Amino acid sequence: MSLRDIPLRTLADAPTTLADLAGDKAVLLVNVASRCGLTPQYGALVDLQREYGPRGFTVIGVPCNQFMGQEPGSAEEIQQFCATTYGVDFPLLEKSDVNGDNRHPLYAELTRTADAEGEAGDIQWNFEKFLLDRDGNAVARFRPRTAPDDPAVITALEKLL
Repeated sequence: MSLRDIPLRTLADAPTTLADLAGDKAVLLVNVASRCGLTPQYGALVDLQREYGPRGFTVIGVPCNQFMGQEPGSAEEIQQFCATTYGVDFPLLEKSDVNGDNRHPLYAELTRTADAEGEAGDIQWNFEKFLLDRDGNAVARFRPRTAPDDPAVITALEKLL
């Protein structure tokens, strides 16, 4: 099964897939949290969405509460925080586990992708990023402290557009 076909649910609890959400766009998929020291990365994610969206790109956020309980809110609270604090206008999926026995099937596949140092495996923290090409293939992985507007991310993204 392709990453594009894995069953997902939106933050509003509607069934979807990456194919439905992104069509033939390149995607930056990010596990997000509202109460993390890296939460300000939302601002750069919104900027990426606005700058590159018209060229066939979308950010997709996946709230996750596995890292020190930094995403404790309900779906409604998460949506309100993201919209009012950062103006998030990209799709958000349901809160999901990205590691462990209850890891979402999407992340079971994504964690096979190696980062620039050649390391695959578990998600390290909130705001780990996966860049997917227009066919839904994971082509790059960026660890949490790599900002969304880091030159490495922008260069990889530009190659897909």
